[in-house]
Amino acid sequence: MPNIDIENIPPISLEGFSHKSVSKQCDKYWFFEKSQESFPGQSFGLEIDQILFHIESQYQDILIFKSTNFGNVLVLNGIVQCTEKDEFAYQELITHLPIMSHPSPKKVLVIGGGDCGVIRELVKHVKDESVESITMVEIDDMVIKLSTKFLPEMAKYHNHPKVNLIIDDGFKFLKETTEKFDVIITDSSDPEGPAEEFFQVNYFKLLLNALDAEKGIVIMQSSENIWLNIEYLRDLLVKARTVFTNVKYSQCYMPSYTSGQLGLIIATNDTEKDLTKPLRQFSVEKEVSLFKYYSKEVHSASFVLPIWANQLLNK
Repeated sequence: MPNIDIENIPPISLEGFSHKSVSKQCDKYWFFEKSQESFPGQSFGLEIDQILFHIESQYQDILIFKSTNFGNVLVLNGIVQCTEKDEFAYQELITHLPIMSHPSPKKVLVIGGGDCGVIRELVKHVKDESVESITMVEIDDMVIKLSTKFLPEMAKYHNHPKVNLIIDDGFKFLKETTEKFDVIITDSSDPEGPAEEFFQVNYFKLLLNALDAEKGIVIMQSSENIWLNIEYLRDLLVKARTVFTNVKYSQCYMPSYTSGQLGLIIATNDTEKDLTKPLRQFSVEKEVSLFKYYSKEVHSASFVLPIWANQLLNK
């Protein structure tokens, strides 16, 4: 891969730009997210204002563009990872569900998370002295570098003194580590390319091995929501339940994710813990100062499913 000067990236002309997810429609340029595996027969589109960056890194296709309505957008392998408009919803829920469910989440591991949004949310708990150390393992350092430039509000704490940033394969790290963590957050992309192995039984076993056995909590994005391939989602929950005794499915509402929702799987082997209710709570005033999406009410409400989905996933 060529050495790229991130600070001096030349402008990219839309007229001459070619990408399988970008096309011209009625004199305007659009990005269309399509996947025959994850969401066949449907698409999500955003109008493009400007192409900011594009590269084939060692691991994946990375596209960053400025949209007309959602701000800057990070796309990996043709799938939207985050937009400036609504990223806080996902980042807050995947972070604060496990943190607020744990009595003392001192050591936290993040697998993936190259946009550093989860790190930003975890630093909020460093400030209230509950989280003492954060280890983040990201395979593609290009995502981190580009996020610091194009998504600065998300990546502003990538070099925080409490953060140990490791550029490595998350699967490999879990196989080799002897550390035990209170909370493990898997913030991976969809199960294609380097992220595919994060959605298998062996991965749940590796998570368990790196977790504090008594109180530890893991959470991961589940790739699917109830309106897409719910059979795949049910199978993923079955895999999780072969390793963990207490497994719940939560959903996050975000317009930039296909069907407007993203699922999260949270799990522990603490059978006495009710994951649907936060063990620790902040005052309303503190919630307003820290969060834009998460609250103790949202924590519990995120686990409520329509009857048909609840029957398929939890019965």
